[in-house]
Amino acid sequence: MGQKISGGVKSVDGRGSSSGDSSSPSYRPSTHHRCHHPELRGPDFSKPPRLDLLLDAPPAGPDTQAYHAWNPEDRSLNVFIKEEDKLTFHRHPVAQSTDCIRGRVGYTRGLHVWRIQWPARQRGTHAVVGVATADAPLHSVGYTALVGADVESWGWDLGRNRLYHDSKNRAQSSLPSYPCFLEPDEAFVLPDALLAVLDMDEGTLSFMVDGQYLGVAFQGLKGKKLYPIVSAVWGHCEITMRYVNGLDPEPLPLMDLCRRAARLALGRERLQEIENLPLPQSLKNYLQYQ
Repeated sequence: MGQKISGGVKSVDGRGSSSGDSSSPSYRPSTHHRCHHPELRGPDFSKPPRLDLLLDAPPAGPDTQAYHAWNPEDRSLNVFIKEEDKLTFHRHPVAQSTDCIRGRVGYTRGLHVWRIQWPARQRGTHAVVGVATADAPLHSVGYTALVGADVESWGWDLGRNRLYHDSKNRAQSSLPSYPCFLEPDEAFVLPDALLAVLDMDEGTLSFMVDGQYLGVAFQGLKGKKLYPIVSAVWGHCEITMRYVNGLDPEPLPLMDLCRRAARLALGRERLQEIENLPLPQSLKNYLQYQ
């Protein structure tokens, strides 16, 4: 059931690990240190300006996060949303089953970012995150990468570092690696959390790990209505989705752009010094999103 990943191991955060279904571990990362790769410094791995602005703003509040959370009415029957934490679902330990859940909100416009918290030791042999239409299946018999299996979904396999779309009709060797600089025999060790970045105005899905933008994973998504989705096989796994924020497709106000330029000039480590600047208090408040 598991797949052994051989060759070099590239790591963003050494906390990651991979295992088979809940009974048979298949491999453990051979490195336990943070590693930043030269490949990640090119233009394809620089955050788009709108994404940079979104991430600089305060995150969405609890009500907005709840509005964009997992949908209790749009799930496999083998998973349930926790009563004490509406942002997290739990998968029952059902053998030979792959189970999905969609988010409440389908996106057709704007830029949207959400955080997936999925402990590396709970991923098993097939852990896939991505987006799907309302018509994508939510359950399959056996262990499989269900997200991305057909034309209704697009997924990143976190264990195999492959991108899936209509994968059941494509040869495994034709499925692209992600991040794109990976060699076929290289693994990319992931931490417990990642960011999904869906830009419906550009029609792209991207991911970020440990603050590093990994580039565009999928294109051609414009004109669709897409929901966050994951497919899981690990018994008792618990996966949290927390909506970070969104931006409308309208051009950004000049005031917002000026605020971002000022904060960039200060640098993240000196943002606390805004209060000491010789500026009117109202402007200092604006620079601090107050």
